[in-house]
Amino acid sequence: MKVTVFGMGYVGCVTAACLAKEGHKVTGIDIDATKIELINSSQSPIMELGVGEMIAEGVSNGRLCAAVSAECLGEISLVCVGTPSNENGSLDFQQLLRVCEGIGQLLKTADSYHVVNIRSTVLPGTVESLIIPLLQEKSGRKAGSDFGVCMNPEFLRESTAVKDFYHPPFTIIGALDRSSAQVAAGLYAGISAPMEIVPIKVAEMIKYACNAFHALKVSFANEVGNLCKVMGIDSWQVMDIFCKDTKLNLSPYYLRPGFAFGGSCLPKDLRAMMHLAKQKDVELPVLGAVLASNQLQIERAYMLIKRTGKMKVGILGLSFKSGSDDLRESPTVALVERLIGKGYRVAIYDDDVSLPEIRGKNRLFIERILPHVASLMSSSLTEVVENAEVLALCKNHEQFRAIAGTTNPKTFLVDLVRVLENGKQVSSPYEGICW
Repeated sequence: MKVTVFGMGYVGCVTAACLAKEGHKVTGIDIDATKIELINSSQSPIMELGVGEMIAEGVSNGRLCAAVSAECLGEISLVCVGTPSNENGSLDFQQLLRVCEGIGQLLKTADSYHVVNIRSTVLPGTVESLIIPLLQEKSGRKAGSDFGVCMNPEFLRESTAVKDFYHPPFTIIGALDRSSAQVAAGLYAGISAPMEIVPIKVAEMIKYACNAFHALKVSFANEVGNLCKVMGIDSWQVMDIFCKDTKLNLSPYYLRPGFAFGGSCLPKDLRAMMHLAKQKDVELPVLGAVLASNQLQIERAYMLIKRTGKMKVGILGLSFKSGSDDLRESPTVALVERLIGKGYRVAIYDDDVSLPEIRGKNRLFIERILPHVASLMSSSLTEVVENAEVLALCKNHEQFRAIAGTTNPKTFLVDLVRVLENGKQVSSPYEGICW
């Protein structure tokens, strides 16, 4: 394809060089004349392993050239300009908007279908609220019919960017329509990686989710290391063993948005770790924020119920997870306590919890913290569902999924664990806690 890459900084330069090597006809655009001269003289304007050789090859075979401005558009434009931070943390869109304004002007006279593909990192909603309206205003044409728009985030790391381009974990294309997606996907026909065609906002968000998690991992490891050091423990040995657990530690487990965590281990061990750090005068701000964040998720669940304006609440699932009768530090127990304290009429169903059979510390917890739990629990799922004005889905049981589809259309469904994917399969008002 004929490709125009706007912005020949780090991302744009690597992208242009790799696409030229893949056989595309690439024109790189940048207002910095020095960069343009370097590229056209077969030199790389950035320091990155392999890029210089690919630029020289692309210029030599005529697949790569550069210019300070674009005279026309080919099949697809890749916008790779920077979106630096302002002092308050917001993004500076000056370069991005200037480039898109110019593309809009070129679209006005384009005689064939063209796709504008955003590679710059932008916050969710930017493409739909800023970029598409600007392109339509300057071109006088309509996105989705007259031209296409995609969001195609990059995942290139400095010093390994070429390898990352050819061996990405996935290729994400957020597309306005199917035609846009097909054109953008054609760029990566030679790349062996899973391709995800998603809504534009999902594509915008995934880049931030990835980078935030990467930063979180670094901070987590550092805080564990800082505590290990004052205890005389080899932090590298600890984390080396930690990383060998691909069932829980390095896996999709625990990475599904939903309700708060609970149980007899996680809250207790976090508190103990924070107490130890305090004794050793070690600050652990990331780990110290976890329990507060967890409490906010319980508050979020309560507010979803409160906003319905209804007072009769059915709770489906009470223990902290499916297949367990452990109520200790169950977030649902905390939610029930909050509801009762605010005057709600609560009924609970959980076939994992049989009060006469509960023993040991779990029993002591119920007698001390929830002495009234027996009066709230019902052995009839149907009875709880039929009498509820609001139904809170707190455990992901198949029977809850089945009965949710048969509820009264006036019953509000508050889904805390994604029992239902998006609520479209039910006639009742539906709200997911994180979706």
